[in-house]
Amino acid sequence: MPIDWSNAFAPSLADFEMLAQTAWNKLPAEFRTMAGDVIIRIEDFASDDILDELDIEDPFELTGLYQGVSLDRKSVTETTREPDMVFLYRRAILDEWASEGEELGHLVAHVLVHEIGHHFGFSDDDMEAIETRISD
Repeated sequence: MPIDWSNAFAPSLADFEMLAQTAWNKLPAEFRTMAGDVIIRIEDFASDDILDELDIEDPFELTGLYQGVSLDRKSVTETTREPDMVFLYRRAILDEWASEGEELGHLVAHVLVHEIGHHFGFSDDDMEAIETRISD
């Protein structure tokens, strides 16, 4: 049965929070435990300061970002000033979703896993294995 798009709205920030929470809940428990206090934030776009820092001109090119010190680079004597955060950028993800033709929940999970992977210092192969595990 075809979807009636005539009255559809773009998913809101709150909708994205639910998609991110669903993806987070599917992550293996040991990884969620290791991630500890990583905060997941949903925003429409990265700030101009972030885009400038990363030398990105088009905000649609950045779907997610890890901010903090990855676990493989943290020291037990180091005190962090701000909590580690993963940002998911709704408008950029929606743009990619519209052009890629995959399920939105899968794409949100992909970006989340990729950014959390940076937190753990994982390789692309490690992140792909996690994605495969949560999509089953």
